[in-house]
Amino acid sequence: MANEKILAKKQEIIDEIKDHVKNSSTIVLFDYRGITDNEAKELRRALRANDADYKVYKNTLMARALSDLNIDLGNNLEGPSALAFGTDQISPIKILSDFAKKNEALVLKVGVVDGEISDKAKLDALATIPSREGLLTMLAGGMMGIAKDLSICLDLYAQQKSEK
Repeated sequence: MANEKILAKKQEIIDEIKDHVKNSSTIVLFDYRGITDNEAKELRRALRANDADYKVYKNTLMARALSDLNIDLGNNLEGPSALAFGTDQISPIKILSDFAKKNEALVLKVGVVDGEISDKAKLDALATIPSREGLLTMLAGGMMGIAKDLSICLDLYAQQKSEK
């Protein structure tokens, strides 16, 4: 029988995992085997700059916390896994995907985006979406183009009316 202190500590970790999952728009499970300590620090810095982070937990504790939240990740909790979490839906995925391109040792496994389980293919598709700032810039550029075209049309119309 396990010691009560050990059981209490495990329950504390399970509650911590549940809090991270509940308070995050996105969680991503990834294999971190093979990345160096400096690369792990670089990854953590990049995630924290975008209001995200990652932690390494025991798979059994992650499985218990996720099952308490009715999230089934199947057999993705096999082997060493780390859990990345963030409040933005896309930024943790983009950061991990970009980091995985530079460091082949990091492998994305599965994620949960707004309560929906996303496999590796869907995570790769989400990683190609521009950031929120990029999308807003594209929207503003499109709106400015419409206003510019309208002003040119109005100017040409005014010139045509003045010639008559």
